[in-house]
Amino acid sequence: MVCGGFTNTRPATPEIQAIADQVKPQLEEKEKKKFSIFKAVEFRSQVVAGTNYLIKVQVGDDDYVHIQVFASLPHANRPLDLTSYQTNKTRNDKLKSF
Repeated sequence: MVCGGFTNTRPATPEIQAIADQVKPQLEEKEKKKFSIFKAVEFRSQVVAGTNYLIKVQVGDDDYVHIQVFASLPHANRPLDLTSYQTNKTRNDKLKSF
């Protein structure tokens, strides 16, 4: 990991799935569709004044989205924020900051 940069890609954990689940409604609203499959596969994180997460989420057989989520510091008491996303990704697409 580079100081201030994103970690290496790691397999998603139950905590990362919970983060993805919390921002799923934000993505569905922006995309104007519902996702019956929404499985976090892998992620990277970056500590800033909170934490940025890049998460690869499976939304179909070979259909993935990359989402960027910001989690503020606990004392700020703010909800998770879907800050950006990329659609039409595949299993082999690497997670990169965007």
